[in-house]
Amino acid sequence: MKKFELSAEPRTVLGKKSVKALRAEGKIPAVLNGGKIVELPYTGTLKEGEKIVDVDGKRGLITTDIVVKAEDVRKLIYSPDIFEIDLDINGDKRKAVMKELQFQPVKDTVLHIDFLEVGDEKPIVMEVPVQIEGHAEGVKAGGKLTLSLRKLKVKALYNNIPERLIVNVDNLGLGKSMAVGDLHFEGLELMNAKNAVVCAVQLTRAARGAAANAAKG
Repeated sequence: MKKFELSAEPRTVLGKKSVKALRAEGKIPAVLNGGKIVELPYTGTLKEGEKIVDVDGKRGLITTDIVVKAEDVRKLIYSPDIFEIDLDINGDKRKAVMKELQFQPVKDTVLHIDFLEVGDEKPIVMEVPVQIEGHAEGVKAGGKLTLSLRKLKVKALYNNIPERLIVNVDNLGLGKSMAVGDLHFEGLELMNAKNAVVCAVQLTRAARGAAANAAKG
């Protein structure tokens, strides 16, 4: 996983008016999730920008509202790569990954970012791009290779999550498919349905014709 350094400021003034003002300044409101679980009522001291989100009435999750500059996250947003983010919130160093983006539907500008704080002991769930490798037997026989799932959800420690999931299709025959349950990656748990098709070699019209001619012969 590649590294990315990002500076942020705690966001203490919330509401639509303040969000509009931030965006006019070229900044993006964001939240850092994945903080500590604490007992309620919480009697400790919260840092600037922190708040407690009720989990079940007895426990709460500490999250942090932050602000980042749009120009600082451009490479982070418009990239297929997964980054380990060294997040600096006014000197408070955290490790995080980017979990979710909210876009403006017309202008396609980023409205909000969800970051997830990560550690060496707590597994996280992330979507990882699938990369096909090899030359399928079915394609050599005239079929067409299709990729149905371009990303897979994996559960693992953040430092075990790869940038790509490499799927070898050399032995994939004509009319055959490969499902999530057929795949295995060391140290990763795949969270998609086991019967979900990842890729397949479909019969083309030409392949059907060739098969029919062969059967007649």
